[in-house]
Amino acid sequence: MTKSRQPSPDPSAPLLVPSGAGWLPHGYHLEPHTHNAGQLVYAAAGTLATTTERGTWVAPANRVTWTPPGFAHGHRFYGRTDVRLLTIPVELCGDLLPYPSVFAVSPLLREAVLALTADRPEARPGARQRLLGVVIDELSDSTEQSLHLPEPRDDRLRAVTDLLHADPARPATLTELGRVAGASERTLSRLFHTELGMSFHRWRTILRIHHALAHLTNGMSVTDTAVTCGWSNPSSFIDAFNEVVGQTPGSYQANLRNSAAAA
Repeated sequence: MTKSRQPSPDPSAPLLVPSGAGWLPHGYHLEPHTHNAGQLVYAAAGTLATTTERGTWVAPANRVTWTPPGFAHGHRFYGRTDVRLLTIPVELCGDLLPYPSVFAVSPLLREAVLALTADRPEARPGARQRLLGVVIDELSDSTEQSLHLPEPRDDRLRAVTDLLHADPARPATLTELGRVAGASERTLSRLFHTELGMSFHRWRTILRIHHALAHLTNGMSVTDTAVTCGWSNPSSFIDAFNEVVGQTPGSYQANLRNSAAAA
């Protein structure tokens, strides 16, 4: 997978990144676009998926999505979403990662983002800039938790991932998928590691977790989500979800309800 960064925008160009807050319906989709500054997108309630040429990042309410200047990206929202958009000026973007990513949201970071995206006047001169500095500091100290699903460029590997995107619950082995793609299991296994940086099993697990997050956000039960996304039983689904997301599906849904009530 190409690791080169897209060209940096001209810092003197007009700032085209929106800031603010609003509620979006389940399934709302923003087509790929670019910004002249950096952007943080936080779903205070609901779940957000951000897609770039490097793959898809998913951010439930305990994570925030970061997109640097110049990266083409699109968004899709799951569940009724309280979305918060925060512009990061170009001169501050160098303090953050130079590629799209997702970070854990600390209580302080959450409150700072909510305050900066609220529709209210600045209480004291410079207050907003100081609060933005808090956001940068919190992100600099936060652990990247990407929930990143990379996408391949190799045609054989793309044939396999396309089949799984179409049906994440498909139980086929890599050997069976390879027959459709015209490649051996050994070749495909090597491509998953060299091009996507993970095993076939790990990639399919994250794909299924992405779909599970969308279903859970939309109110599907844990058991039904497990079956729909390809797990043989709820217990194995709960273990996988907890390992990838950092909380159980039940806790995730409870936090969604609490976030929606607080918002």
